[in-house]
Amino acid sequence: MKLTEKTIKDKLTEVMDPEINISIVDLGLIYGIDLDKTGKVKITMTLTTPGCPLISLIEEEIKNKLKELKILDKNIEIKVTFDPPWSMEKMSRKGKKQLGL
Repeated sequence: MKLTEKTIKDKLTEVMDPEINISIVDLGLIYGIDLDKTGKVKITMTLTTPGCPLISLIEEEIKNKLKELKILDKNIEIKVTFDPPWSMEKMSRKGKKQLGL
């Protein structure tokens, strides 16, 4: 399987928010995926609230899922940003449906 931004995003749909058990992709937490020619992956993401105590769990799960794609830990960078801040409008239709919205 060729590694692409789409394959990475698809794998990230397996990472669940620990509190509400909806994927971080469907929650709209993933702002960007950059894959360079050397195989380095940069994930730009946000959290639903600043200071979320679960970020380390989410980052660990992201790394574990990307390792399943044969991406080395040293080639994974996760950048958390709050600009722009997360809002429910960023959620996918599937995510909203799972929350009954």
